[in-house]
Amino acid sequence: MALPRFSAKPESSRAKSQAPVRCPWCGNDPIYVAYHDREWGVPVTDDRALFEKLVLDGFQAGLSWITVLHKRAAFTRAFAGFDPERIARFGAADRRRLLADAGIIRSRAKIDAAISNARIWSDVMNAGGRGAFRDLLWQSVHHETKVHRYRHIRDVPPTTHESEAMSRTLRDAGFRFCGPTICYAFMQAVGMVNDHLVSCPRHAACERLARRS
Repeated sequence: MALPRFSAKPESSRAKSQAPVRCPWCGNDPIYVAYHDREWGVPVTDDRALFEKLVLDGFQAGLSWITVLHKRAAFTRAFAGFDPERIARFGAADRRRLLADAGIIRSRAKIDAAISNARIWSDVMNAGGRGAFRDLLWQSVHHETKVHRYRHIRDVPPTTHESEAMSRTLRDAGFRFCGPTICYAFMQAVGMVNDHLVSCPRHAACERLARRS
């Protein structure tokens, strides 16, 4: 599959060979391309936005991220706009509703984990106040985006020491579905690490955003 390019104008063969290309993992699915161009690698520090991403990454476990992206609107509706305080109050009727919702990933274990994680999130926030969940996560990279300069997708690791440390921290706090691989995917997505390939225009863009955050 040819990698999508940014310019829509006809180009010479030489110009095409020199044109910057996106990271190859997003292929040419419009939803995936938009996610790559607008979200992936952009630093996120809002407590609730970080919770939403952690829940979605938990549902991704064992599946592809594009599966979650195509269902994200349904997840948002089903999980009360990803308001962790509302999710924390979900009971048996909500679990039955979620298990019957064909628009989301109907895994009992993942649904239960999302509800339990919302309750843990509330505990963290009640104990530490605004920014407490952000700090719990970002401490794994010393509160600063780690900029990598990978040239090939094969060079990007599935886990790192930092993602292993984050996984331990979250598990110790009581969070579920937060193993080192899930944590590293999360870190990439929320800009804790910049894993856009250096040939990708978003690498430099996200590096600039990290300096401002």
